[in-house]
Amino acid sequence: MNKFIIKIGMFALLLVGFSACSDEYFDINTPSGTAQEDQLRVSDLMAPVMYRVLAGQHSAEQAFGNYTQYFVGQGGTASGETTASGLWSSVYLYTLPNIITIKEKAEAIDAIHYSAVADIITAINLGIATDSWENIPYSEATNGQDNLFPAFDSQEFIYQEIFNLLDGAISELQKVDESGTYLGTDDLIYEGDIDKWIRAAYTLKARYQLHVIGKGSVTASDVLATIENGFESNADDFQMFYDDKNQNPWYSTEVVAKGSGNFHNDLASQLVSSMNGDYFPFESNALTIDPRLPVFGENDGTDEWKGYVSGGGGLAPDGTLGNTGFSNGGFYTSIDSPLLLISYAEAQFIKAEAAFLANGGSTTSTGANSVAYNAYLEGIQASMSKYGVDATAYIADGAVAVGESGLKLQHIMKEKYIHNFLNPETFVDFRRYDFSDDVFKGLKIREEEDSDGDYAGQWFRRASYPSTEEFRNPENVSANEETPVTPVWWDE
Repeated sequence: MNKFIIKIGMFALLLVGFSACSDEYFDINTPSGTAQEDQLRVSDLMAPVMYRVLAGQHSAEQAFGNYTQYFVGQGGTASGETTASGLWSSVYLYTLPNIITIKEKAEAIDAIHYSAVADIITAINLGIATDSWENIPYSEATNGQDNLFPAFDSQEFIYQEIFNLLDGAISELQKVDESGTYLGTDDLIYEGDIDKWIRAAYTLKARYQLHVIGKGSVTASDVLATIENGFESNADDFQMFYDDKNQNPWYSTEVVAKGSGNFHNDLASQLVSSMNGDYFPFESNALTIDPRLPVFGENDGTDEWKGYVSGGGGLAPDGTLGNTGFSNGGFYTSIDSPLLLISYAEAQFIKAEAAFLANGGSTTSTGANSVAYNAYLEGIQASMSKYGVDATAYIADGAVAVGESGLKLQHIMKEKYIHNFLNPETFVDFRRYDFSDDVFKGLKIREEEDSDGDYAGQWFRRASYPSTEEFRNPENVSANEETPVTPVWWDE
């Protein structure tokens, strides 16, 4: 696996002055020494934009990781309604304006591959934004002084734009770029490997197609056709590594914060109980826990692994004290750990789910075809390899090796849930299946949501628009605002 370490020191100097967007709308104060558009080459802007894409993913997970019960606040505290304001800033302040400049500069020199990658990045940002807030500004969002109060586009429109952007990017990347300006060290994801960008676009398209099955013409068979052109191995994973100077943000917020006595998070019982045999008892004496669990967290030195129940005063599901926190030196909590957007293992679980559904499967049915079962097993193997642990005993265990006739959607989604630890995509999966414990075994509403309050007994299903946007664009925010428990369009 190629660990392409980011170099962030240049970023402050390479942020565009955002002349394409209004200062009033994006609320920008340009630092002294900031480079202006005419001073920059197209290659100067790509690295900062890619950095912001992954930073946005991290910000989204900080907002939604509690909803998906990957983690809870120190001692078991849960989060309530969120605006995910950090993600909004990442998309509308740092990413989309710079992408416009990249596109303009790329088109001026006919650098079609730069332009295509910019379209993929746009699709990623639109995807995480619309999945978080539903209707969002896009078609009018970057008109600058010509429109200070952009209308919001519907989620249905945004999804069509996502597919158009990805299809267009695939087409352009398959052409020969004769501009003489090529992606290279400024590409923090694939170092200019165009074939990997093509596979990434197909994999992302399959992910988004999965979201909208049943909302139009997209079928599970369409997802299967798309994913066949997607990632081929873990070497294709869309990720960005950090280093000792530019520290991984999970390391900073969980390891460093905990070590200094500041607020931090602990691993939630839903995750830990899905991995320690509580919900899926192992049938072999060779296993007591999922071998990936010590890669994610660490306990208090005992042989038992217990997650924290949100709102449970630090208790585990059995009523005893939870003891599992983030690992110091774990896969995602080391100083140089990567942030992962989408992976080969996820692609295999997408394939397994799509094949299961295409074969007539439902949330409660049992049995699948060989395509679904083999993709399920390949996803587990890829996940174990990704996290550097031996998969042999786990895949051989009867709780996992259920065979084609014993496969349930629950098995596929359990493995996807574990593999996608700290990935905001899981919030989409929970909503797609209506937080069902038929699909996510053991899943229960957090105690704070089952007590007194405006949303007692209801699952949160979206972010609320940030207060800054309510101030800047009040009429359009008001026209699109919904309660945080209202389903988004594809979730209706």
